[in-house]
Amino acid sequence: MLRTQHGVRLLGPSDLPALSELVARDPVVNVFVDHRARITRLDPRWMGGEMWGYVQDGELVSACHAAANLVPVDATPEAVQAFAARAIRQRRRCATIVGPADAVTGLWDELEHHWSRPRDVRWVQPHLEIDRAPDVEPDPGVRRTRPGDLDVLYPACVAMYTEEVGVSPEAGGGAAMYRARVAQLIGKGWSFARIEDGRVLFKAEVAAVSPYACQIQGVYVDPTRRGEGLATSGMAAVVATALREIAPVVSLYVNDHNTPARRAYAAVGFEQTATFSTIMF
Repeated sequence: MLRTQHGVRLLGPSDLPALSELVARDPVVNVFVDHRARITRLDPRWMGGEMWGYVQDGELVSACHAAANLVPVDATPEAVQAFAARAIRQRRRCATIVGPADAVTGLWDELEHHWSRPRDVRWVQPHLEIDRAPDVEPDPGVRRTRPGDLDVLYPACVAMYTEEVGVSPEAGGGAAMYRARVAQLIGKGWSFARIEDGRVLFKAEVAAVSPYACQIQGVYVDPTRRGEGLATSGMAAVVATALREIAPVVSLYVNDHNTPARRAYAAVGFEQTATFSTIMF
């Protein structure tokens, strides 16, 4: 029940229907927040943070996931200013700000004089979607990983994360938590790889799922095998399985400067539907 007539308030379990209606305005772009809302039911015990809502005349018009990631949802200019003001009062708790470029840029315009300098900023990240069979033949060697693959898969996950983010997920004692996350994705059936002779040649994970879409992350090809088309056929295999067994739309976002990845995704049949930005601390 949204009692606040105007401004920002914390959302809780009773607000789930209103938030579900909000994310449904663009359920693919908003799949991460939709996923988090569904698995936590907006219960503070499971959120690991907060979900903020911006209310006008008693109606929820925007939201913002405020935990390890600060993720705006359908954020109007007024909501962006209000979310930024709340974030300034609380000081920085997140590791990243990520989401639609306009909202992320607006948030940072308000926050940059109050928060520490970011470690990296990626202003242009095409958001891509596919809802049909891939345009290339899937790699038959790509399969869902199994618990017994964890020891082989984990180093590739660390290498991908370090290459993509710029710091190791094991930094600061994070190894156990990151390994648990990799194991969790395997257990859910959301981890895919081509493994030969004890080496991961290609891998990718589904990171978020809703009834409307899923989002892929962690795409990686062994550095010694890049340029052979493994990413293209591997992604085709992941897309084919995901569309058949996980969600009706597959999405991801990619750095604009990552030309090889963008070529691979285009060859599979992904099309750009939005632009994301990410600010990392």
